[in-house]
Amino acid sequence: MTNTPQSPDMPADKLRSSMMEFFGSTDYRPMTKSEIARSLKVPPSVRSAFRATLDALVEEGVLTLEKKGLYRLRSSGGKNQLTGTLKFHPKGHGLFFPDASDEQNIATGIDLVANSRLHVNRRDTGTALDGDRVLVSLKQPSPRRQFRIRSEMEEEPEVRAVVEKVLSRRSGRIVGVFQSKGGFAWVDTDDKSVEGRVEIIADSTAETGQLVVVDVGQWKDRYEVPRGRVIEVLGWPGDPGVDIISVIHRFGLRTSFPENVLNEARAVPEDPEPSEIARRKDWRDKLVITIDPADAKDHDDAIWLEKTARGWTLAVHIADVSHYIKPGKPMDKEASERGNSTYLVDRVLPMLPTELSNGICSLKPNVDRLTKCALMEISHDGRLERATFFDAVIHSRAKLSYEQAQMILDGLPAPEGSDPYLVPLVKEGWALASTMRRRRFANGALDLEMPEIKVRLDSKGRAASAEPVVHTESHQLIEECMLIANEAVAKLLREKGKPSVFRIHEDPDPSRLMDYTETAKLHGYKPGDLTNRDHIQKLLDESKGSPEEHVIKLGLLKSLKRAAYSAEPLGHYGLAKTDYTHFTSPIRRYSDLIVHRSMQPYLENPPKPVDRTPSQADLREIARHISDTERTSAEAESETKQIKLLEYLARVAKEEDGQLFDGLITDVRPMGLMVEIPDMGVRGVVKREELPSGSRWRFEGHRKAWVSFDGKVIQLGMRIPLRVAAIDMEKRFVDFKIAGKPTSEGTRPLNAPPHPPTRKHQKPQTKPAAKAGPPNKIRKTDGEHKKKRFSGGGKKAGKKKRG
Repeated sequence: MTNTPQSPDMPADKLRSSMMEFFGSTDYRPMTKSEIARSLKVPPSVRSAFRATLDALVEEGVLTLEKKGLYRLRSSGGKNQLTGTLKFHPKGHGLFFPDASDEQNIATGIDLVANSRLHVNRRDTGTALDGDRVLVSLKQPSPRRQFRIRSEMEEEPEVRAVVEKVLSRRSGRIVGVFQSKGGFAWVDTDDKSVEGRVEIIADSTAETGQLVVVDVGQWKDRYEVPRGRVIEVLGWPGDPGVDIISVIHRFGLRTSFPENVLNEARAVPEDPEPSEIARRKDWRDKLVITIDPADAKDHDDAIWLEKTARGWTLAVHIADVSHYIKPGKPMDKEASERGNSTYLVDRVLPMLPTELSNGICSLKPNVDRLTKCALMEISHDGRLERATFFDAVIHSRAKLSYEQAQMILDGLPAPEGSDPYLVPLVKEGWALASTMRRRRFANGALDLEMPEIKVRLDSKGRAASAEPVVHTESHQLIEECMLIANEAVAKLLREKGKPSVFRIHEDPDPSRLMDYTETAKLHGYKPGDLTNRDHIQKLLDESKGSPEEHVIKLGLLKSLKRAAYSAEPLGHYGLAKTDYTHFTSPIRRYSDLIVHRSMQPYLENPPKPVDRTPSQADLREIARHISDTERTSAEAESETKQIKLLEYLARVAKEEDGQLFDGLITDVRPMGLMVEIPDMGVRGVVKREELPSGSRWRFEGHRKAWVSFDGKVIQLGMRIPLRVAAIDMEKRFVDFKIAGKPTSEGTRPLNAPPHPPTRKHQKPQTKPAAKAGPPNKIRKTDGEHKKKRFSGGGKKAGKKKRG
């Protein structure tokens, strides 16, 4: 066995890498802590770090601590065990998502594609809370018999997971209503992971009926009531802001920065150092511009371009966060733990202190700013031909909002006092972007844009309105520039073999596509072979403008995997790109900061010295971690938005002749109709007693329809006008009532041929650009695009929709 001597000043990441190499050697045998230390020749100066790393590896499930204090690599004895994340379904059972890039999971030989999501029975979730990282064993139940079509009986085993151990808590916090009686206190919660209540083990200043945050500490058995301490009193249900604060606590999000992080941020000078400016390529005399939402504060990208004889030259300048944040420093550690900024409906929880995110790193106009630049030569047909990279300094000449840029594209005047070359630059930018966009769709990128809604709040934080988000050419202009820059950087890092973090979207599981095929057939389409990307896009094109368009897109989204980060360049299915990473948003994503450091040695003017980058093993862990933080943030963002949407609908329901909504029937059941407002993403039910009066209705399950005795039909896929009848804020569910006749276009029978093509049925590469939907929603919480910016938080609405 090869011993790896440790130096007294060895950093923690190097120590961990050496230990992992030691445990992974073919002749490693289970050893005690002392034996491991002697074998590695760990000096006394790093014994504390050694013990902490060993404990962490056990906590993460990499090692198991057995009898007599022996440490064993889990993969050598746990061939039927996986680590990953546990999520709780609203019905109470769990869903386990294994880490596809985890070395120990891969070493088990288990098919992580076929088992990318596993069911966990309620009784098998152990003491895990929602979002916890867990170790599970796979369980093959007794074969069960299941009736299928043609009355055939077929045995179909189903793999399930059983939680063996909680490796780490997402937050360990539960939000609920404080109750006390006779000296006994508890918290009632609707959190599905604890089934009702948490016993309070210490005195609290909370009053009965108030919302509180509980830190669950003592819980060793699923069948015991969990116990915890009240760590914060949020206030009374219904008080302004309490709903959002409760989400922040439940997801374990950070609302403030430690003092040492703030001190480091405050020490950064407002202006770049003259010596650093001298080292960089000077672009301060060029017309470099930003295009962002009108209320944006953190400008992390800027562009410049010109038409050439061969096509275009495009420069994408990205805020050089890596110049200010160095590996291992307090700001870096805090950013890595946060993983990304979180954009809630009423606020932003930034990854970096505002001194950097809204200050020295932000590419504000009329000030000098440091950037990393991707300078690209693009052909007449939108193909990337050549790219170079360098450190630069810019002096942004224009800060355009999306609305101002769109006015230019629509032929209206530029803002007063603008550079005379601004208008031709913006128009040429759209000529370039539209060309790249057509090429991207022609190469197989999927058109999966879903409707989005922006909730506006009043001064008290209550929902005042809900408006659709419209993405115009100005949004698409910036999106295409960012996509091509991300691709160019990923290609560089892959070709150089440089360890880094890549953005991946793996090919979908064929079995899920087969299920989706049946859904499409149910709506009258002939989808063909959906393992063929061309057939998927053809189906999407055929459904455009039809009542089933939303159902068809939603079904496909559920069939696709979630985009994630990986230390391996596996490509991006949805964008149809072999090379892809995240380079363009280091202010809000830690992945981009890692990428900036990885590319430093390949710049035309690299800094001296270049920043240290993590080992491949550590990059796998970083990729897993930031994929988790992204998912947590996306869920919190979605939940706060849903809360405010329901708050808005509740207000609308109280109005006389409340607002009409365009609803879609997504399922038909004996109890009534499952419906959705596609433009808002709100789901609910129309109970059978709320079906239009004046007719007697009968349920016809084979047609997925309710049919009246006088010949009226209400069936799956139809559009119907809806009004809000009632809202259950706790269950976050809406009762609707039908407020008129279903639209005629939705009344065709199931299995009939699709509607004839309309203008909306044109292919993405040929339809008017302003209407073209970018395939930037691979999953609703995919994270490929920058998240929408809401009022009050300075968040970007359209610009965040980038790869």
